[in-house]
Amino acid sequence: MQNETLQKLINSVQILRAGDIVDGRVLAIENLAIFLDLGPRKTGIIYGAEYQNAKNVLKNIKIGDIVSVKVIEPENEDGYVELSLREAEKELAWKTIKEIKEQDKELVVKITKVNKGGLIAEISGVPAFLPTSQLSPEKYPRVPEGDKAKILRKLQTFIGQEMKVKILDFDERAGQIILTEESKENDNMHKALQFIKVGDIVEGKISGVVNFGAFIKFAKPGETLENVPEDELLEGLIHISELDWQLVEDPAQVVKVGEKVKAQIVDITQSRVSLSIKNLKKDPWQDLNLKAGDIVKGEVARFNSFGAFIQIKTSFIGSDSPKIQGLIHISEFGSEDKMKEKLEIGKEYDFQILSFQPQRHWMSLHLKNN
Repeated sequence: MQNETLQKLINSVQILRAGDIVDGRVLAIENLAIFLDLGPRKTGIIYGAEYQNAKNVLKNIKIGDIVSVKVIEPENEDGYVELSLREAEKELAWKTIKEIKEQDKELVVKITKVNKGGLIAEISGVPAFLPTSQLSPEKYPRVPEGDKAKILRKLQTFIGQEMKVKILDFDERAGQIILTEESKENDNMHKALQFIKVGDIVEGKISGVVNFGAFIKFAKPGETLENVPEDELLEGLIHISELDWQLVEDPAQVVKVGEKVKAQIVDITQSRVSLSIKNLKKDPWQDLNLKAGDIVKGEVARFNSFGAFIQIKTSFIGSDSPKIQGLIHISEFGSEDKMKEKLEIGKEYDFQILSFQPQRHWMSLHLKNN
């Protein structure tokens, strides 16, 4: 009997270690410290830097409240357990975030801020980012020509609104959460998933053109647009890189809203369908009769920070080929200013091919007589 009593006493005494998350009852609140009851013979304290770090939260705490805290020091020189409320909140927040992601839970967040890339909310006190590209098709600001200022103004109208989202990805070390919006059309898409798969070719029409691609409303495989009511069509995205084999800078130059097209399904992720138009076109790179060392004529198409894109003249690639571009690296010139002294947008020059890799759709060039 005496042994059983001793064992119960041992079991009731919690051995605390640095890093443990425990619950404590608030015993006293002083000017720069809070004392907590942690169980038999254990009194915790939040003070110093830890008190200052959690000041905004602590002002709402009163005597008798139960709070979760993290053990910083199991016993300091005064016999107290040093605690952190802020660290416990962070750890519990990330635990919640991991569970939501693992269980693929839907949650509702309130949009608090926007930037040019998307919307910002919070989950358990952690900032969460909803990129514009992860907005549902019905919410995406379909601004003509992808005007960034107009897109930002459209995004600002979402401040204060609540949205149903899922966690797409997170990085605890960087303190980042990436969200994706749950579409109202998801129920329709969930039902349709049993009828569509990657590789299917579908008939559709362009429903919106944005700076990173085009939205397409499409019928299930084997169906035509004329035979399907508008509200039963599915909607997916054709990324700018999937519009054509040539380098596309403005999707509006390749497709128009209302245009009928055929496309291939290339990915289905979380009820979002990605499609490709270029997969149904012949890859022009595979038929090019070019090799390293050849001399070609090309027109300077555009500059960027790492070089200049050169559009190869059709006399070297065939008149029926789409635009094929190579790159002359900025290292050929030493600096961007010197590159712009040697090359002029829209002007033709002779170039030598340094590397030609049709499988990678890659051609690097050297300016002749440079």
